[in-house]
Amino acid sequence: MGLSILVVVPTLNERAHIDGVVDALAMDWPQQHRVRVVVADGGSTDGTVQRVAELAQSRPWLSLLPNPRRIQSAAVNLAARVDGGWADVLIRCDAHAGYPAGFVRRLIETLERTGADAVVVPMDSGGSNCLQRAVAWVSDTPLGSGGSAHRGGRRSGFIDHGHHAAFRMASFLRAGGYDESFTHNEDAELDCRQRALGSRIYLDADIRIGYSPRGTLAGLWRQYFNYGRGRSRTVRRHPSSLRARQLAVPMYVASCVAAVLLASWWPALLLWPGLYVAALVLVSAQLALRYRSVCGLLAGPAAAAMHWAWALGFFTGMITTREQIWTPEAAVPLTIHAVGVVERG
Repeated sequence: MGLSILVVVPTLNERAHIDGVVDALAMDWPQQHRVRVVVADGGSTDGTVQRVAELAQSRPWLSLLPNPRRIQSAAVNLAARVDGGWADVLIRCDAHAGYPAGFVRRLIETLERTGADAVVVPMDSGGSNCLQRAVAWVSDTPLGSGGSAHRGGRRSGFIDHGHHAAFRMASFLRAGGYDESFTHNEDAELDCRQRALGSRIYLDADIRIGYSPRGTLAGLWRQYFNYGRGRSRTVRRHPSSLRARQLAVPMYVASCVAAVLLASWWPALLLWPGLYVAALVLVSAQLALRYRSVCGLLAGPAAAAMHWAWALGFFTGMITTREQIWTPEAAVPLTIHAVGVVERG
């Protein structure tokens, strides 16, 4: 018997990318299943809405859903509220990602083969300018990702967290969907709740998506600052989710600052931040040689921006935002409503 599959694509001014995403997702669908693609738009002003309407005229499985909250987490939740009653599986896609042929079919096959409640996938970074390529290259090193399984990981298996792709709808609804007060790290926070409620998350390293990093250091800094701030909220709600590789970044940054401040009394302390600078220079040189490109020399500055922005965002979140520890008893399921009704259970 076939499954009913809801694919959600949150958008906000994605006119340049929406055709490619819709076409990629429609390639090699599982024929025995019912698939519906919903573009949840947060108020685009660049023609995205009009283009989706045009595409839907020849694609009966495609529809548009206005997302008044604008953010991605709200878009996915809204689609689940509206269509969760008939869908067995929820698939989340991003307008800026690149998807392989058979993406939907392969996710369903993995769900069925493993018995998992959610399937996550690795991201392979790439880009068109020098900085994007440097970010992509350094992200695949321990200095850039700290060994995170879904950042270019090559080993499949059950894990704690990964880049979201597919959920059994029952698991998503039972956990309460995304917390819409999170603009960043909402995926990791949801994974904590899913696991606490007994759901299992499987990383399929053979289903890989493409991702383009930020193209400027300023954009990269803002992104990672927000990541760090979001992560600070997650670890206070779910203390057991904090990993050593994540704690290492803010602790090392703090220790470097302390070393510089105390260096006038003990100059040898400067060796500590000097070690960090040396590691950045070394990885930059290695990547420039490996890829035979001067773009590799930007890997060090890119990694430094990611580390320091993440750490400062983490500390900012710890200072400015209050959180309470979440327990399974506090779980509030995401309730299904009629179209246009968006209250959370």
